[in-house]
Amino acid sequence: MSLYRVIFADFLNPINDKKCDFLKKHAIVAKRYKNGHKIIDICPQSQAEEFISKKKSVEIIDMSGKILIPGLYDTHFHWVQDEVRTMPKDNLLKWLENYTWPYENNFKKKAFAKKKAKSFAQELAACGTVGGACYGSIHAHSVDEALANFVGDYVVGNVLMTMNSPDYLLQKEQDAKDIVTELSKKYKKQYAMTPRFAITTDPETMSHGAKVAKKNGSFIQTHLSETLNEIDFVLSIYKDVKGFEKIKTYTEIYDKCNLLGPKTIMGHGIYLSPKELKRLGETQTAVAHCPTSNAPHKELGLGSGLFDYKKANRYKVPWALATDIGGGPFLSMLDVMNSFVDQNSKRGHKDTSYTQALFRSTQAGANVLGVGEESGNFASGKYLNYVVLDGVKYKDSDKSEDVLKKLIKRKQKDRFQFEEMVISTSYKGSIIH
Repeated sequence: MSLYRVIFADFLNPINDKKCDFLKKHAIVAKRYKNGHKIIDICPQSQAEEFISKKKSVEIIDMSGKILIPGLYDTHFHWVQDEVRTMPKDNLLKWLENYTWPYENNFKKKAFAKKKAKSFAQELAACGTVGGACYGSIHAHSVDEALANFVGDYVVGNVLMTMNSPDYLLQKEQDAKDIVTELSKKYKKQYAMTPRFAITTDPETMSHGAKVAKKNGSFIQTHLSETLNEIDFVLSIYKDVKGFEKIKTYTEIYDKCNLLGPKTIMGHGIYLSPKELKRLGETQTAVAHCPTSNAPHKELGLGSGLFDYKKANRYKVPWALATDIGGGPFLSMLDVMNSFVDQNSKRGHKDTSYTQALFRSTQAGANVLGVGEESGNFASGKYLNYVVLDGVKYKDSDKSEDVLKKLIKRKQKDRFQFEEMVISTSYKGSIIH
């Protein structure tokens, strides 16, 4: 096996919301280490050819005419909802009750979970996804199977359901606490303590889980303020819970249970007051924005609304993009980027761009997951994580935003094409698709 690897291609390298370098006819030079290939340089092809001439052990991969982007990060998805993504979505709570929860019950069988984890891992890699924050079912083995099969930087949690849940998914409080204690200790930073949401998880279980997660360096993830009727329902429940009678907002419930913090990811966060956003910013609690899941029904979403990233930025709330499979209809983060730009442009946000969408699907996601120093873009010292996309025709005068638009912009009827665009996916230099 060669010590060095050189890839010739055109590269889109996201730097921040407003900057993405488009490096035409460049090369990535990577070196093999014990735990994977790391980038040592990204340079014009002529410079790489000079490097090759001086080294003996070099593998050359010629992707000329193809575009490479960094590996993609999906900060909120349910791997146990893969089969319900196209079910009718008139209402979030009804969709959960009628389709999602009955399907998740299948995962009580270990053989079923194992088989699905293997196939879902292949789907993730085929979409160019190399990491994310993922929800399992209530069963501990839904975490075991996901972490055993998914290749990349994944954190996974079993959902906690100790109240207001169907009998077949209802957990005893002590059982829920015991599973969290066991899995958090076993998987440390790969585990996420995961109350499904405040409706289904009692505050004592949440508080216990938060304590255990923070002790072991695990993540915490749950849902927050996805719909208005969900918020009303949550507040109606908690006004009768001892110690929570004076709670005014959804965020306060999680805050009181000690869930907020820099390793916590809140799904959705669409209907948040300035006070809530301020608190999320203060605690550096991240929001996973799921535009395809929250999109109107005619766009195959749940019709929940649109996260206001401008307000989130004002309060310095970290955020990244996510698919929310199965609320979202497609597993491709390229589809999420397309929806993000389309919805925000219709709302009149003139600064929304494909550059921003790519950054929030790569580097921002890696940051939220705590791996931003080693992944997220093509900086020297980072792992060789990349996605090869079918090249588009572009002019020499095209800037990165022009090229990204040609790659990503699709009409509703053409959204299925995203999963066909990925030629290959690499994680730490190993081809996983």
